[in-house]
Amino acid sequence: MEANGDRVARIQEAWRRERPDLDVAPQGVIGRLHRLAAHLTGELVALYARHGLGEGEFDVLATLRRAGAPYERAPGELAEHTMVTTGAMTKRIDRLVAAGLVERRAAERDGRRRIVALTPEGVRVIDTAFTEHMANERRLVEQLSTEDRVALEAILTRWLRFHEES
Repeated sequence: MEANGDRVARIQEAWRRERPDLDVAPQGVIGRLHRLAAHLTGELVALYARHGLGEGEFDVLATLRRAGAPYERAPGELAEHTMVTTGAMTKRIDRLVAAGLVERRAAERDGRRRIVALTPEGVRVIDTAFTEHMANERRLVEQLSTEDRVALEAILTRWLRFHEES
């Protein structure tokens, strides 16, 4: 925390001085969310890196793992579940195949259809990484009281729903 409040408050103060005709109150929420997201992302990405994964690779492995046995999905389904383009998904899958964490193969019922599946090593890596990920997220949110966590989750859920349904 800076001496005269946090950095966002100082930025708002400067804008109020320079542009008193504008209401900079929204910057208090958006600016802090943006800065907090950067800090949290840094904490999460550092954990993924300890497992040899980038954020995208972790996301693919987690998506396959939570699909349930046999831990597989079509590449298009992976792209849909992770909200990235199919081109970005192809690059992620290529890196995971090279690392021996996933394999591409023909679907059992339709040999023309391709699927991506976790290898046994991929299951091991995502299970270990996800266990640590949940402990890390718990550590990060424990900085808030239980009441604040519950209230913040409800607020963010409503706000996100508004943006995702638009």
